[in-house]
Amino acid sequence: MTPCHLNLRSLRLTTTSSPDPEQTTPDTDQQQELSSPTWRRFDEELTRTSLWAKLRRMPALTTAALGWGWRASPRDLLVALGASVLAAVLAGVSLAAVTWVLDALLAGGDIGERARSAVPAIMVVAAVAGASGSIRLVSEWALARLGPQIERVVEPELFHLTTRARLEAFDDQEWADSMYRARDRGMYEVAHMVTACLEVIAGFVGLLSLAGVLAVLHPALLPLLVLSVIPTGWAATKAAGMEHQARRELTTGRRRRWLLGDRMAARDPAAELRSYQMRDDLMAEYVVLADRERTTMLGVAWRQTRVRAAGALASGAATAATYAALGGLLVVGMMPLAAVGTAILALQRAKGQMGQSLHSLNRVYESGLYFADFTEFCARARDQLPPAPTAPHPGPLARLQVHEATFAYPTTGDRPALRQVSMHVKAGETIALVGENGSGKSTLARLLSGLYHPQQGQVTWNGVDYTAIGEPIHQRVSVITQDHTRWPMDARRNVTMTSICDLERLGEAARLSGTDEVITTLPQGWDTLLDTTFANGVNLSGGQWQRLATARGLYRTADLLIADEPTSALDARAEARFFSTISEHAARTGAAVVLITHRMINVPMADRIYVMDQGQVIEEGTHTQLMAAQDRYHELYTLQARAYTDTADTSITDR
Repeated sequence: MTPCHLNLRSLRLTTTSSPDPEQTTPDTDQQQELSSPTWRRFDEELTRTSLWAKLRRMPALTTAALGWGWRASPRDLLVALGASVLAAVLAGVSLAAVTWVLDALLAGGDIGERARSAVPAIMVVAAVAGASGSIRLVSEWALARLGPQIERVVEPELFHLTTRARLEAFDDQEWADSMYRARDRGMYEVAHMVTACLEVIAGFVGLLSLAGVLAVLHPALLPLLVLSVIPTGWAATKAAGMEHQARRELTTGRRRRWLLGDRMAARDPAAELRSYQMRDDLMAEYVVLADRERTTMLGVAWRQTRVRAAGALASGAATAATYAALGGLLVVGMMPLAAVGTAILALQRAKGQMGQSLHSLNRVYESGLYFADFTEFCARARDQLPPAPTAPHPGPLARLQVHEATFAYPTTGDRPALRQVSMHVKAGETIALVGENGSGKSTLARLLSGLYHPQQGQVTWNGVDYTAIGEPIHQRVSVITQDHTRWPMDARRNVTMTSICDLERLGEAARLSGTDEVITTLPQGWDTLLDTTFANGVNLSGGQWQRLATARGLYRTADLLIADEPTSALDARAEARFFSTISEHAARTGAAVVLITHRMINVPMADRIYVMDQGQVIEEGTHTQLMAAQDRYHELYTLQARAYTDTADTSITDR
């Protein structure tokens, strides 16, 4: 294996060590991200938090969980809660009925007579058991209904916020991290937390019911109950902690294994995987990670078995002591034999109930931590919602004005993307924005479309500030971008989007953009699904997708059309067609056009040109005026024109 291949032995997958602060390198943040991923940030807390701390948080977590359950379905929540509690209470009633049965069977006299006297008690036990089983089925039915209803409430809540939040928020790292945690696990833990809360409540009621039965039988049995269940609870908690800690240490490897599996099974990387013959290396790394996880979990299983064995021994000793105490109470006549039998049965049930309750309590606490991610993001997203419009819906465009606008992205606040930019667009005009990469052209386009709002200065539509108009401004603006979305929909919806399909407008947009030529190649025409991951789906080339994106922008009835590098994936013929299309569209509709392009040969058609550099407008004017000024525009245009001329001259010479 050559040095350029993957070095499997160099993979650093452990998470227990921490870097020396004196030896921090520029890659420390990335290494820290791998060793302590943000989406596993609660693992340490989950491992070290005591049982008492979890119990203290139980009321707040229960209230939050039941609140979401109530929003989802009050009826199913009440049915699940009531049935769970009633079933737990019936467990105590069942034990009391068992005492009645044992009293009848162990009384003096003829065995037949004793059996007949026990029949009513047996019937009660059977009836209680049947009722308890039926009630548990009702509880499980209500919980099964509640889960999807909670997800139905929670998911739209998150997407309602993400689809309305200001676009600037998506450029903020803290926002991105918070949204990832909320989507990755936070919102899915709500239903789990509701179920676990109901289990804890039912378990607590069940333990109280069992304790009540034991207290009636003899007060001394209550401390014996605690003594007998402590070892079981300790073993269950210890074993769960071992598994949790192991999975925490395996997090990086598990995530990397998931990513490798995704790359080996997904459509997009498939061609490159084969071209570069990556299969064997990826499989080898995947196997190393899978083997490591298997070995670790086998070790955990062995340690858990030893802990459970120790707990079982301690529990056995405690049980022996309990039985000895029960025997002593029986011998001295302080408890009848029937009560002793009932007590033994109650203690056995209490052990199982304790283990289940501890497990549910851990689930509530863990789910609550991740649920807090969801609620935290929702609060953050509400802060990013645009204010309610204070101006009426905008009328047809007469003049769009940008006045000394300054805009900085959240991650580069000290280096604004735009600095005191001023420009204007009038109805029917074609404006071109030119400049080198990173000069601020696309950012300015987003201000013009109302997707961003400047931190200083203002953008106005017919003299009214965009912030006062709000979201209705989008109804007047259409955008064609180079990074357009490839929606997993049919070709028609990829053009019409949310608008009602107008066949005449659709045909015109397809003709102007060249999409009509694309549609003729599709097996089902406009009804063809443009996603190969679904049956009968079709994939398009980059140029074909760009034609659809152009048709998308032209289909919409808008006063302002913004075209941001719309020809980057088009061939020369399609590019020439696009620019003639823009002119025809503007003349036919009277719309203003803002064109952003690096193809300087197409810029002279614009009524006015703005030259940008480092977030500022450094020149403006017509093509003739800017060429005469012999400044930056002249340099860019001449440089590109010379490249075309030199290429043409070389081709002629070669011939």
